[in-house]
Amino acid sequence: MVSDGNRVVEVDLGSGRIRTFEVTPEARRLFLGGKGLALRYLAQGLPAGTDPLSGDNLFIVMNGPLVGSGAPCSARFCAVTKSPLTGLVASSSCGGPFGTALKSAGYEGLILRGACRDPSLLCIEAGTVRLEPAHGLWGLDTWETQAALHLGKKDGALVIGPAGENGVLFANVASGHRFLGRAGFGAVLGSKKIKAVVARGGSYRNVPAHPETFQAVKKKATVHINRNPFTGELYRRYGTAGHLDLCARSGILPVHNFSDGSHPESHRLSGQAMRHRFGGRPSTCTPCTILCGHRGTFPDGAQRQLPEYETVGLLGAGLGIFDPVAVARWNELCGRLGLDTISCGGVLAFTMEAGRRGLVHTPLRFGHGENVEEAIQDLAYRRGLGNLMAEGTRRMSQQVGGEDFSMQVKGLDLPAYDPRGSWGQGLAYAVANRGGCHLSATLFALEVFLGLLDPYTTRGKARYVRFFESLYAAINSLSTCLFTTYAYLLEAPVARWTPKPLLAWTMGNLPALALRLMDVGIYCRLFQTVTGTGITQRELLKAGDRIITLERLLNVRQGLTRKDDTLPKRLLTQARSGDPQGRTVPLSTMLEDYYRLRGYDAQGRPTPKALKRLGLESI
Repeated sequence: MVSDGNRVVEVDLGSGRIRTFEVTPEARRLFLGGKGLALRYLAQGLPAGTDPLSGDNLFIVMNGPLVGSGAPCSARFCAVTKSPLTGLVASSSCGGPFGTALKSAGYEGLILRGACRDPSLLCIEAGTVRLEPAHGLWGLDTWETQAALHLGKKDGALVIGPAGENGVLFANVASGHRFLGRAGFGAVLGSKKIKAVVARGGSYRNVPAHPETFQAVKKKATVHINRNPFTGELYRRYGTAGHLDLCARSGILPVHNFSDGSHPESHRLSGQAMRHRFGGRPSTCTPCTILCGHRGTFPDGAQRQLPEYETVGLLGAGLGIFDPVAVARWNELCGRLGLDTISCGGVLAFTMEAGRRGLVHTPLRFGHGENVEEAIQDLAYRRGLGNLMAEGTRRMSQQVGGEDFSMQVKGLDLPAYDPRGSWGQGLAYAVANRGGCHLSATLFALEVFLGLLDPYTTRGKARYVRFFESLYAAINSLSTCLFTTYAYLLEAPVARWTPKPLLAWTMGNLPALALRLMDVGIYCRLFQTVTGTGITQRELLKAGDRIITLERLLNVRQGLTRKDDTLPKRLLTQARSGDPQGRTVPLSTMLEDYYRLRGYDAQGRPTPKALKRLGLESI
């Protein structure tokens, strides 16, 4: 059957009540889908001051209109909730099979409220939604759980591991070998006693409204992806760890808990070195055109997922450990236990530094991996010092000291890009709604990888952060992969044929003009040919503005103020040990510019004028 792509199912886990409703055309126009619609529904049902681990919290999964359409890289879905790690609204985009399975089971989205009394499994099939006991699954890891569910080729599941069951505040949720990875989504499902959500797909198809035009746009998008050096070569061959050497050469690799930005052994963790040593075959989301995920064969004969850049950056370089075999093993362990590798690496690095300073008693030491696996296990099961580590870096530093080197923003641990070598990224971290996030706006790509912006100037950075926040919010609402921006923006005629020196000069000196020339038309045409509803580039970016501002408004409701839009003291006052120029992040000027461009007041709150411009005044 052909799905209209508009049904959302809401389940009250406490009472068992189930209702369905339709996404209205007005909601689609304003919020697109995915992240945007999920935030809109969260705004309607999340009271201020809600305990994230109570039944009052909502867990919302939402597909975008592109999911299941066959558009390039469209096997993605978004989830939102209130984070137990940050106390703020959190969003996360994920690949893996669940989104497509939910869509082909006939549902655009899923809203969970309340909590089950006992461990439970939620099953979704065409026309049927039911809760089942899951006592036999409780205690299993994510691999064991998915195997026990006997998933077919058109099925997908969201599952938690022991970390989610035990309320680790940065526990994640697995979908295949992909994850809702940040801010503690696994802990929220664990608090609701939901071990797994299973979607049995295959009953419905997402057929584009204009099939022939859609195929033409899809072909053009694929050409762009295949031609781009990042999406068609670097990530396709080496995965995201393929850009590790770029980060190390530019001094933004977070060595020893962000004490330095490079290390002579770092190449051992690169995607190129891992592919040479372990081989590599695609292991990706379906459908995917970029193919950034890979598996390799390790010395013990095991087939393992080759770690992504964030994982080798935080579980490797951040700990001063450059053994890819060890990092791949820890990556696999985190996946099975249901732990976010970024926050896990961050809290391990903090613990190592706190131990060196005498703040905690621990066998963990920078450059020594022999106790790391045991520490990860203790963390997931909340044993010993692991019980404190499970609270996250911010809470741990508040209890034992060391807040100056607690490398987090708003409670969310920083990804593997040191902003002292990428000042625009520093602003993006500081203002990101969910906390320390590289996927809110990736300025490091422009400043470091592409050389289109000077990484050591504040000029224009607020404009670029605002633009990419809005664009990425729209992309996560369509939903498709953020990596497509390399291809769709850089392979568009203006960017492709303008000489790089002229392009860089324009972007650095005339940022407002450069941004007006950014071509995001492929996203608009994909949306239009799938939904049958026209959208201009300006309307797409305004929808992104609306989504970001709504997310900010929800966080203000939860207590967010200007003091939260900052960086760890280390990044503001202490230079990298390998930087002879002693540079730190000059945040304050960029922050003022950002507030002005967003229409926020001096405390970072959206003004009534900004809300009215975006149609949010009624919220």
